[in-house]
Amino acid sequence: MRGLITIILLALSNLFMTIAWYGHLQWKETSWLKHAGIWSIILFSWGLAFFEYVLQVPANKLGFKANGGPFTFFELKTIQEALSLIVFTLFLIFVVKSEKLAWNHFVGFGLIILAVIVIFKKW
Repeated sequence: MRGLITIILLALSNLFMTIAWYGHLQWKETSWLKHAGIWSIILFSWGLAFFEYVLQVPANKLGFKANGGPFTFFELKTIQEALSLIVFTLFLIFVVKSEKLAWNHFVGFGLIILAVIVIFKKW
């Protein structure tokens, strides 16, 4: 159960991260961000990043082996990176909509899946 909660919290954390890093690029023409300066956008992104950390720190604490969770440092980081790419891709498909997935993206994702398998494999 701790593993599942960790993954859910990390996925939600990545959603906030993706919006903080890239949301202002997408919504600059349709919101107050259109007239915002760089410092306003930085503060807006920091505000969103706060929620990223509110979710990510407990996820790592819950999921870490030394705290009773199922994951090592490498496994936590691997989960986080894989989720980051999944959330980012979904953001591009459903929010940005101007970028199209190509064959090289699928090959890259396949290699990332392979990396996850290698990291989690107990040799």
